[in-house]
Amino acid sequence: MRQVIERAAGKPAKALALLLLFLMCLPLFAQSGFYLKDGDRVVFYGDSITDQRLYTTFTETFVVTRFPNLKVTFVHSGWGGDRVTGGGGGPVDVRLKRDVIAYRPTVVTIMLGMNDGGYKPFDEPTFQTYATGYRHIVETLKSALPAVRFTLLQPSPFDDVTRPPDFAGGYNAVLVRYSQFVKELADQQQASLADLNTPVVAALRRASEIGGDLARSILPDRVHPGPSGHLLMAEALLKAWHAPAVVTGVEISAADQRLARAENTKVSALSFRDKISWTQLDNALPMPVDMSDKIVALAIRSSDFVESLDRQLLRVTGLTAPRYTLKIDGAEAGTFPPEQLAEGINLSLLPTPMAKQASAVHQLTLRHNNVHFARWRTVQVPLEKETLSSAEKAIAALDALEADLVKQQRAAAVPKEHRYELTQTVRE
Repeated sequence: MRQVIERAAGKPAKALALLLLFLMCLPLFAQSGFYLKDGDRVVFYGDSITDQRLYTTFTETFVVTRFPNLKVTFVHSGWGGDRVTGGGGGPVDVRLKRDVIAYRPTVVTIMLGMNDGGYKPFDEPTFQTYATGYRHIVETLKSALPAVRFTLLQPSPFDDVTRPPDFAGGYNAVLVRYSQFVKELADQQQASLADLNTPVVAALRRASEIGGDLARSILPDRVHPGPSGHLLMAEALLKAWHAPAVVTGVEISAADQRLARAENTKVSALSFRDKISWTQLDNALPMPVDMSDKIVALAIRSSDFVESLDRQLLRVTGLTAPRYTLKIDGAEAGTFPPEQLAEGINLSLLPTPMAKQASAVHQLTLRHNNVHFARWRTVQVPLEKETLSSAEKAIAALDALEADLVKQQRAAAVPKEHRYELTQTVRE
């Protein structure tokens, strides 16, 4: 690189300026790639919010559907009530050895703090216990897994937005102070950082404005988010991992009768006869989001989830009829005026075959996680002090069952070819 700069120094000022601009942009280029790599094994570690297996399974399904050829495995190791010192699953060193290190992960996410703050105003001794314990977790994992990569999660919020705080300043302000420590530790460790607090609080405020009391259902008990809140948390984690916003992007010019753009998909057999039709083979599936759930829909409308993670845009310009009907594989996806089609419709929000396929993938995500949970919490841990060959066989059988479900999940995530038709809507 030094030789390149030295050669450029003898060039005109404009060329040298361009080179310097390129060098300044290199860090941005390096950050643009997705964080997870082929062969990664991710362990999600945390307390009851991780133990809900919602933001974690949403994150897993996103990765599997957006990167169907990426070989990444996921283990969900949250335990309700955990603090940095451990909890119901045992002391922290037991938890780390059994529930993290044993899986030899390449990536570990950590979210702790909700219980550590004690649900009381900030006090220094309680905070120091948290800071010391958190550092111990990181150092223990680094010692056992020298190549491990960390994503530290700033703890999700206590809902002081839709209901009055329990004391002056509110408990979430305490979590924000704990979050600042997590950020500083991530900087010191050169770890990835995801803020699961700030964007959820912002969405709660927006949801309160447009949804009234329904916004309380995003964090029903003020601590544990429902699926809607976990979607927002998954978004924050995926953003920290530089997840791509685009599922696919297709633009067709009816006036010129041509394909203007195809992003992350292959378009073929484009025809402009009595209707516009084409075949499409995508490289990814949309994120399955249940917009029929009014609480999920409120959370999505109150955030930038779709714009940031789930853009599956179809644009058709140059149309002249009053309305058009879009069919995919013969099933109607919706009717639209030409102005809306020219602006672009987001297929990820429509009942498409791709969305149904993605939902089937998510069901397999849940199934394999349920099998792992049963293996871990009803066989392995309760019987870990027993010497039972039958227990070992049961664990091996459940591991094999989970592996089979993961294979099904990956096979189900492979995109399929679909036939699109856009016709003038016939008025009755």
